[in-house]
Amino acid sequence: MRVVAAIMLALTLPAAGVVWALDSEAPPPRSSLASPMTQLPTPTGSFAVGRNVLHLVDGARKDPWTPTQPRELMVSMYYPAQQSDGVRAPYATDEESRLLIEGAELAGAPVQALSQAGTNAVVDAAPVNGSYPLVVLSPGFTAPRFTLTAVSEELASRGYVVAAVDHAGETFGTEFPGGRMSTCVACQRIGDDGVFTLMAETRARDTVFLLDRLTGPAPIWSHARLIDATRIGMAGHSIGGASAAAAMALDARVRAGVNMDGSFQGVVPTGGLGERPFLMLGVDGQTSPGGGDSSWDEAWTRLHGWKRWLTVVGAEHDSFADTGTLAEQAGASSKAALRGNRAVDLTRIYVAAFFDQHLRGIEQPSVDALAAAFPEVRANNP
Repeated sequence: MRVVAAIMLALTLPAAGVVWALDSEAPPPRSSLASPMTQLPTPTGSFAVGRNVLHLVDGARKDPWTPTQPRELMVSMYYPAQQSDGVRAPYATDEESRLLIEGAELAGAPVQALSQAGTNAVVDAAPVNGSYPLVVLSPGFTAPRFTLTAVSEELASRGYVVAAVDHAGETFGTEFPGGRMSTCVACQRIGDDGVFTLMAETRARDTVFLLDRLTGPAPIWSHARLIDATRIGMAGHSIGGASAAAAMALDARVRAGVNMDGSFQGVVPTGGLGERPFLMLGVDGQTSPGGGDSSWDEAWTRLHGWKRWLTVVGAEHDSFADTGTLAEQAGASSKAALRGNRAVDLTRIYVAAFFDQHLRGIEQPSVDALAAAFPEVRANNP
């Protein structure tokens, strides 16, 4: 994981005790409506995609990185929509883009590679009425929620509601209402013992709070009726993947989980996660059986339900997020042998197939049956 050593800006948050949401988003500035410099791939499902943005403050819980403030989240809600025409949802603001490009050292990528990236979701589009599974997505450490936009749009186009979450103080830059910027306060503590376990457990509690606000008796999202609360899954990249396991350990409502190349940080309990299914999707070497990350070998023995451990040959750690393909399109250098768009395609295909099988009951081909079409993906049976 890349981190920054500089001192980050402090957060200025709403008063403690406030729990509220912003269930809409303003249209992007006119400059961002020009022809995009980079473009996310078109989703393959049958639905158009809509997006709203929620701003949540949990007044009952202190932020672990700034204990004088309550815990705060930004959430992008993706859902099946009636129309594909309209104002496209902005990928990132100029400042969010600048902070990520500088912090992640994406050499050669201009700010506009992210802030003017072309997306497929329509701002505040009218939903297609129905009852859909909910998938919560948690990004990697220092990475904002927008780095999982491609998989968010793909799932929504296939008939899911998706909640992509920014966890305050854990990204290079997340913009809150009014232009207030949250930066990586947690980066100052990466040398502390147990800090990543704390992060995964904090994100698990974020997920519980989010599910309560989305599916409780007084939901805060105007389209909450779309959510089938009996079919909830969670996926994440890097520490977000560990957080998916931690959330499953904490909350039985999360019925299925995916870890995309994240160290498990000891969050899978000895007794496992019951019979709930789990997918481990990682890079060759580090997160292969017997590789450099022993937490995957340990977690595998503690998972007692349906499970698969897949390795994507040629992928790097960031191949499971959007930044690989967008930076590549913008001319930035990459160490990954796997091309960016191919990495996005594989991530979307396997994550969607997993949730289709375990949240929608749609039987999927075996990994062996898919091998001819996707030779980069190898099944491990440790």
